[in-house]
Amino acid sequence: MRKTDRVGTALEGIRVLDLTTVVFGPYASLILADYGAEVIKIESPAGDPVREAGPGAEERYAALFLGSNRNKRSVVLDLKRDAAREALLRLADGADVIMHSMRPHKMAALGLEPESVLARNPRLIFAELAGFGAGGPYRERPAYDDIVQGLSGAADLMRRQTGEARYLPTIIADKIGGLTAAHAILAALFQRERTGSGQLVEVPMFEAMTSFLLTEHFHARHFADQDENDHGRAAGYTRILSPWRRPYPTLDGHVCLMPYSDRHWSSFFVETGHPELAADPRLADLGARTRHVDELYGLIAGILATDTTEHWLELCRRLDLPAAPVNRLEDLEHDPHLAEVGFFVELTDATGSYRFPRSPVRLADSAVAPALPPRLGADTAAVLREAGLSEAEITAVRG
Repeated sequence: MRKTDRVGTALEGIRVLDLTTVVFGPYASLILADYGAEVIKIESPAGDPVREAGPGAEERYAALFLGSNRNKRSVVLDLKRDAAREALLRLADGADVIMHSMRPHKMAALGLEPESVLARNPRLIFAELAGFGAGGPYRERPAYDDIVQGLSGAADLMRRQTGEARYLPTIIADKIGGLTAAHAILAALFQRERTGSGQLVEVPMFEAMTSFLLTEHFHARHFADQDENDHGRAAGYTRILSPWRRPYPTLDGHVCLMPYSDRHWSSFFVETGHPELAADPRLADLGARTRHVDELYGLIAGILATDTTEHWLELCRRLDLPAAPVNRLEDLEHDPHLAEVGFFVELTDATGSYRFPRSPVRLADSAVAPALPPRLGADTAAVLREAGLSEAEITAVRG
């Protein structure tokens, strides 16, 4: 990657107060931290619950917490106490972004409604990361990844493909919500550069996940004058939902193969000894292949079952066709491409060594050195002093 002589960060000077927990919000603030924002994680005395989720070499420093909280600072504030709430407002006075994932009535009970906080600091971006958007009947309901996977249609997609309603085996609603929140906050910061004013930003996980899934799966429902019960006019992208869409078994393993263009398919069929399939009108173009996708995938499966994984990978390299082996999760740390681009980094402190995937994004003029996630409350006193609190006030905050 081309590098210039400038060393800085894209979000240098941006201070984010992150009151969120679990993964939805912390994943969003992780992205901002990786771009160089100063992210101050505001935690209760008990800490973010995911500090205890998964294996850990020490208390409140477990794997799931490590995965979404690098490059942050931790401040403990018991927001049920007046002194702590006042300290948070003092921090907000000098912040660029405040983000939370509490339901609105809980924020109101703490006296932290967006109107009152924005009145103190009109340049603030006040981001509400909610389960559901304002104005709807679900607004005050609790929501976690499993709930949103069910409501958004994700579990139904699994049912359509496998015959059984299941959750995707990743906390995808949290992470899609986090990605949406990160770019929404960046957009609001960019607008502030032009207007000088902050604003309220609402990021509902349900709506974010539904929008994400319907990019392809709204499908024929885009045509608003069609009856949803008409055959061929239902939601759901048929190619993606085919039960044949999976890694193909070979003689000694599996291979992922995805010819896409007409040229790809023609060369694949000819080179594998099936020129008649290259001329088959069912497979002639993308529209025809989509209509006959189950037959197409079945034909490929039959061909690939006749030889080894490496045989097919070599053929695809020669034909410039998209193909790959199936990595286990444990294989990723040894993947030659990820190793060459330095995707995994190792950080060490007095307690031991920790390995992390880095941010996938690299900016030529922005360098952010990775730092270990914070221990609970490690930065409380320092951050409060930076906000101008006296030692007596800090003592009152800490109780």
